[in-house]
Order: sequence, then structure tokens, then C-alpha cells
Amino acid sequence: MPAAARITHIALHVTDMAACVAFYRQFCGMQLIHERHSHTQTISWMAEPGRERDFIFVLMNGGQDLRLPDNDYRHFGFALKSRDAVDDIAQQAADAGCLVWAPRDEPFPVGYYCGLRDPNGNYVEFSYGQPLGPGAEDFDRLQEGSPN
Repeated sequence: MPAAARITHIALHVTDMAACVAFYRQFCGMQLIHERHSHTQTISWMAEPGRERDFIFVLMNGGQDLRLPDNDYRHFGFALKSRDAVDDIAQQAADAGCLVWAPRDEPFPVGYYCGLRDPNGNYVEFSYGQPLGPGAEDFDRLQEGSPN
């Protein structure tokens, strides 16, 4: 049996580094944890607080803008602690002009979610009620029939 592998990062080429760093700070709460420059290359590492050694986004300049149709569901997924938090992110995104999918409910295991477009065209989902990340414990309690 091969050794167990664990995902540690996703690397993305982006056209506007500053805009992408600002987006992932504002909407995802990620922090810039490393940045380096060499010649024409800039590489930025971003992580959620406390997950700097677990999972990061590596942003590299020199990409092309993506032009995904609204019904293309490839995305990065972030879990939130409540439906209200999904609604709040969706409202912020609508105000910023980057909301792609308004909040909606889907059957298990999808839950309640909305989708945003980052400055490079990647889609970012914010969800509540999936059996992953924050809010998963609430889902588990509901499945077991416990109100608390």
C-alpha cells in the first residue's frame, strides 16, 4: 500500500496579486504568511489563522483571468458556522460586485451556500450544514435528533 498523502496547498497563478490577497483576507479571513520576490516573480502564501502548517494557498503572479460561466461549479470551499454567516458573506459579495451564486439550500451533503468570484475568476463557496469544517457538529446533532 502506498504511503498516505495529505493535501497541503493549492497553487494558483493570478493576474493581480494585490487584489487576490485582499480578497482572500476580506472574505476568507486568510493571512499573508510568506511573500518572496525574485526578478519578475512574486509568490505569496496565505493561510487561515492557526492552519499555517496544515493548508495554504500559494498565489503566483503571471496568470490569466478565468472566465467561468455561472453554472461552472469548480470552486474552493470554506465552511461557516451559521446560515446567517453565509447570508452576511453573500451580502458583502453583492455589495462588492463579486457574488456569483446567491444563497441557496441543497440536499445533504451540500447544505446552505453561496458563491463568490475572486479577482482572478476562481469561484469560492461559503457553506453551512456540510459534514465538513465549522458547523459540522451542528449537522451531526441534527442527524442524531438532538436539539443541542
